[in-house]
Amino acid sequence: MQEPDNVNDPKVIVALDVPSAEEALVLAARLPATACRLKVGKELFTSAGPALVRTLVERGHGIFLDLKFHDIPNTVAQACGAAARLGVWMVNVHALGGTRMMTAAREAIEGLAHRPKLIGVTVLTSMAASDLEEIGLAGDPESAAVRLAGLAQRSGLDGVVCSAREARTLRRSFGAAFQLVTPGIRPADAGADDQARIATPANAVRDGASYLVIGRPITRAADPAAALAAINAEIESATKGLAA
Repeated sequence: MQEPDNVNDPKVIVALDVPSAEEALVLAARLPATACRLKVGKELFTSAGPALVRTLVERGHGIFLDLKFHDIPNTVAQACGAAARLGVWMVNVHALGGTRMMTAAREAIEGLAHRPKLIGVTVLTSMAASDLEEIGLAGDPESAAVRLAGLAQRSGLDGVVCSAREARTLRRSFGAAFQLVTPGIRPADAGADDQARIATPANAVRDGASYLVIGRPITRAADPAAALAAINAEIESATKGLAA
Protein backbone atom coordinates (compact mmCIF):
# COMPACT_ATOMS: atom_id res chain seq x y z
CA MET A 1 0.00 0.00 0.00
CA GLN A 2 1.40 3.35 -1.01
CA GLU A 3 1.65 6.18 1.47
CA PRO A 4 -1.44 8.43 1.44
CA ASP A 5 -1.18 11.92 0.06
CA ASN A 6 -0.19 14.05 3.03
CA VAL A 7 -1.15 17.51 1.84
CA ASN A 8 0.62 19.16 4.75
CA ASP A 9 3.84 17.17 4.22
CA PRO A 10 4.67 16.72 7.93
CA LYS A 11 8.21 17.73 8.78
CA VAL A 12 8.75 15.58 11.87
CA ILE A 13 10.06 12.02 11.53
CA VAL A 14 9.58 10.22 14.83
CA ALA A 15 12.33 7.68 15.54
CA LEU A 16 10.78 4.39 16.65
CA ASP A 17 13.88 3.44 18.60
CA VAL A 18 12.22 0.60 20.51
CA PRO A 19 13.28 -3.07 20.56
CA SER A 20 10.09 -4.84 19.48
CA ALA A 21 7.22 -4.72 17.00
CA GLU A 22 4.71 -4.67 19.84
CA GLU A 23 6.19 -1.53 21.38
CA ALA A 24 6.51 0.11 17.98
CA LEU A 25 2.86 -0.53 17.08
CA VAL A 26 1.63 0.77 20.44
CA LEU A 27 3.68 3.95 20.01
CA ALA A 28 2.68 4.40 16.37
CA ALA A 29 -1.00 4.14 17.32
CA ARG A 30 -0.53 7.21 19.54
CA LEU A 31 0.94 9.33 16.75
CA PRO A 32 -1.33 10.71 14.00
CA ALA A 33 -0.10 9.69 10.55
CA THR A 34 -1.01 13.15 9.23
CA ALA A 35 1.25 14.84 11.82
CA CYS A 36 4.51 12.94 11.34
CA ARG A 37 6.39 10.17 9.60
CA LEU A 38 8.04 7.27 11.42
CA LYS A 39 11.64 6.08 11.30
CA VAL A 40 12.46 2.38 11.50
CA GLY A 41 16.15 1.89 12.23
CA LYS A 42 18.57 -1.00 12.61
CA GLU A 43 17.53 -2.28 16.04
CA LEU A 44 13.82 -2.38 15.30
CA PHE A 45 14.24 -3.73 11.76
CA THR A 46 16.58 -6.47 12.96
CA SER A 47 14.07 -7.43 15.64
CA ALA A 48 10.82 -7.11 13.73
CA GLY A 49 11.81 -7.27 10.05
CA PRO A 50 9.92 -6.28 6.90
CA ALA A 51 6.58 -7.45 8.33
CA LEU A 52 6.48 -4.52 10.75
CA VAL A 53 7.29 -2.05 7.99
CA ARG A 54 4.47 -3.43 5.85
CA THR A 55 2.04 -3.18 8.78
CA LEU A 56 2.95 0.43 9.48
CA VAL A 57 2.62 1.34 5.80
CA GLU A 58 -0.77 -0.41 5.61
CA ARG A 59 -1.90 1.66 8.61
CA GLY A 60 -1.14 4.84 6.68
CA HIS A 61 2.24 5.85 8.09
CA GLY A 62 5.01 7.26 5.94
CA ILE A 63 8.11 5.23 6.80
CA PHE A 64 11.74 6.32 6.69
CA LEU A 65 13.71 3.05 6.53
CA ASP A 66 16.95 4.11 8.19
CA LEU A 67 19.33 1.22 7.44
CA LYS A 68 22.18 3.29 5.96
CA PHE A 69 23.06 0.83 3.21
CA HIS A 70 26.81 0.74 2.49
CA ASP A 71 28.15 -2.12 0.36
CA ILE A 72 29.16 -2.88 -3.21
CA PRO A 73 26.95 -1.09 -5.77
CA ASN A 74 24.89 -4.12 -6.83
CA THR A 75 24.11 -5.16 -3.25
CA VAL A 76 22.99 -1.65 -2.28
CA ALA A 77 20.90 -1.35 -5.46
CA GLN A 78 19.08 -4.58 -4.69
CA ALA A 79 18.49 -3.52 -1.09
CA CYS A 80 17.01 -0.18 -2.19
CA GLY A 81 14.73 -1.97 -4.65
CA ALA A 82 13.54 -4.26 -1.86
CA ALA A 83 12.87 -1.25 0.38
CA ALA A 84 10.84 0.40 -2.39
CA ARG A 85 8.71 -2.73 -2.71
CA LEU A 86 7.89 -2.47 1.00
CA GLY A 87 6.24 0.87 0.23
CA VAL A 88 8.52 3.05 2.35
CA TRP A 89 8.50 6.82 1.94
CA MET A 90 12.26 7.27 2.33
CA VAL A 91 15.39 5.10 2.38
CA ASN A 92 19.03 6.02 2.92
CA VAL A 93 22.52 4.95 1.92
CA HIS A 94 25.95 6.00 3.19
CA ALA A 95 27.46 8.71 0.99
CA LEU A 96 30.85 7.28 1.96
CA GLY A 97 30.02 4.45 -0.45
CA GLY A 98 30.86 6.82 -3.30
CA THR A 99 29.20 7.87 -6.54
CA ARG A 100 29.08 4.43 -8.19
CA MET A 101 27.23 2.96 -5.23
CA MET A 102 24.82 5.90 -4.90
CA THR A 103 24.15 6.00 -8.64
CA ALA A 104 23.35 2.28 -8.63
CA ALA A 105 20.94 2.83 -5.72
CA ARG A 106 19.18 5.63 -7.56
CA GLU A 107 18.93 3.66 -10.81
CA ALA A 108 17.42 0.70 -8.93
CA ILE A 109 14.36 2.70 -7.87
CA GLU A 110 13.86 4.88 -10.94
CA GLY A 111 10.65 4.19 -12.80
CA LEU A 112 9.04 2.23 -9.97
CA ALA A 113 5.35 2.83 -9.27
CA HIS A 114 6.31 3.71 -5.71
CA ARG A 115 9.65 5.50 -5.70
CA PRO A 116 10.85 6.38 -2.19
CA LYS A 117 12.99 9.41 -1.52
CA LEU A 118 16.65 8.38 -1.62
CA ILE A 119 18.89 10.14 0.89
CA GLY A 120 22.63 9.94 1.52
CA VAL A 121 24.10 9.90 5.03
CA THR A 122 26.97 12.38 5.39
CA VAL A 123 28.48 12.56 8.89
CA LEU A 124 26.70 10.96 11.84
CA THR A 125 25.50 13.51 14.39
CA SER A 126 27.26 11.55 17.14
CA MET A 127 30.64 12.28 15.54
CA ALA A 128 32.92 15.17 16.41
CA ALA A 129 36.11 16.33 14.66
CA SER A 130 38.22 13.97 16.78
CA ASP A 131 36.15 11.01 15.57
CA LEU A 132 36.69 11.99 11.94
CA GLU A 133 40.43 12.33 12.53
CA GLU A 134 40.51 8.87 14.09
CA ILE A 135 39.09 7.25 10.94
CA GLY A 136 41.25 9.27 8.57
CA LEU A 137 38.79 11.94 7.33
CA ALA A 138 40.41 15.34 7.06
CA GLY A 139 38.71 18.50 8.28
CA ASP A 140 35.80 19.30 10.53
CA PRO A 141 32.35 17.65 10.34
CA GLU A 142 30.86 20.51 8.30
CA SER A 143 33.58 20.31 5.63
CA ALA A 144 33.14 16.55 5.39
CA ALA A 145 29.36 16.91 5.15
CA VAL A 146 29.68 19.40 2.28
CA ARG A 147 32.00 17.08 0.34
CA LEU A 148 29.73 14.07 0.82
CA ALA A 149 26.56 16.05 0.04
CA GLY A 150 28.15 17.12 -3.24
CA LEU A 151 28.77 13.47 -4.13
CA ALA A 152 25.16 12.64 -3.26
CA GLN A 153 23.75 15.44 -5.42
CA ARG A 154 25.95 14.51 -8.39
CA SER A 155 24.76 10.91 -8.01
CA GLY A 156 21.14 12.05 -8.39
CA LEU A 157 20.01 11.52 -4.79
CA ASP A 158 17.13 13.56 -3.39
CA GLY A 159 19.17 14.90 -0.49
CA VAL A 160 21.20 13.98 2.55
CA VAL A 161 21.05 13.28 6.24
CA CYS A 162 23.10 15.92 8.04
CA SER A 163 23.43 17.73 11.33
CA ALA A 164 21.20 20.78 11.67
CA ARG A 165 24.39 22.72 12.32
CA GLU A 166 25.43 22.03 8.72
CA ALA A 167 21.99 22.72 7.23
CA ARG A 168 22.54 26.43 6.55
CA THR A 169 25.75 25.78 4.61
CA LEU A 170 24.29 22.83 2.69
CA ARG A 171 21.12 24.72 1.82
CA ARG A 172 23.16 27.60 0.46
CA SER A 173 25.46 25.24 -1.45
CA PHE A 174 22.94 22.82 -2.96
CA GLY A 175 19.70 24.77 -3.46
CA ALA A 176 16.11 24.74 -2.33
CA ALA A 177 15.10 21.41 -3.89
CA PHE A 178 17.82 19.36 -2.14
CA GLN A 179 16.27 17.59 0.87
CA LEU A 180 18.03 17.98 4.23
CA VAL A 181 17.05 15.43 6.88
CA THR A 182 18.37 16.44 10.29
CA PRO A 183 18.68 14.16 13.32
CA GLY A 184 19.95 15.45 16.65
CA ILE A 185 16.90 17.66 17.14
CA ARG A 186 16.05 18.49 20.74
CA PRO A 187 13.55 21.00 22.15
CA ALA A 188 15.29 23.61 24.29
CA ASP A 189 14.28 21.88 27.53
CA ALA A 190 15.49 18.39 26.46
CA GLY A 191 18.89 16.78 27.12
CA ALA A 192 21.46 16.04 24.41
CA ASP A 193 21.46 12.27 25.09
CA ASP A 194 24.09 10.67 22.79
CA GLN A 195 24.14 13.37 20.11
CA ALA A 196 27.19 15.63 19.76
CA ARG A 197 25.78 18.19 17.31
CA ILE A 198 22.19 19.18 18.13
CA ALA A 199 19.68 21.99 17.45
CA THR A 200 16.15 22.99 18.44
CA PRO A 201 13.31 22.38 15.95
CA ALA A 202 12.89 26.11 15.27
CA ASN A 203 16.59 26.67 14.65
CA ALA A 204 16.82 23.65 12.37
CA VAL A 205 13.95 24.93 10.22
CA ARG A 206 15.40 28.43 10.08
CA ASP A 207 18.71 26.99 8.95
CA GLY A 208 17.11 25.11 6.06
CA ALA A 209 16.21 21.63 7.31
CA SER A 210 13.52 19.86 5.27
CA TYR A 211 12.67 17.12 7.79
CA LEU A 212 13.54 16.71 11.47
CA VAL A 213 14.25 13.33 13.05
CA ILE A 214 13.15 13.38 16.69
CA GLY A 215 13.11 10.42 19.05
CA ARG A 216 13.16 10.49 22.83
CA PRO A 217 11.62 13.97 23.33
CA ILE A 218 8.47 12.48 21.74
CA THR A 219 8.67 8.74 22.35
CA ARG A 220 9.53 9.04 26.04
CA ALA A 221 7.05 11.83 26.75
CA ALA A 222 4.09 11.06 29.01
CA ASP A 223 1.86 12.08 26.09
CA PRO A 224 3.72 11.51 22.79
CA ALA A 225 0.95 13.06 20.70
CA ALA A 226 1.00 16.23 22.79
CA ALA A 227 4.79 16.44 22.58
CA LEU A 228 4.57 16.02 18.79
CA ALA A 229 1.89 18.70 18.55
CA ALA A 230 4.03 21.15 20.53
CA ILE A 231 7.02 20.55 18.24
CA ASN A 232 4.86 20.92 15.13
CA ALA A 233 3.58 24.23 16.51
CA GLU A 234 7.17 25.40 17.02
CA ILE A 235 8.03 24.39 13.45
CA GLU A 236 4.96 26.17 12.06
CA SER A 237 5.85 29.35 13.93
CA ALA A 238 9.43 29.24 12.64
CA THR A 239 8.22 28.61 9.08
CA LYS A 240 5.84 31.58 9.23
CA GLY A 241 8.71 33.70 10.48
CA LEU A 242 10.74 32.76 7.40
CA ALA A 243 7.87 33.70 5.10
CA ALA A 244 7.26 37.07 6.77
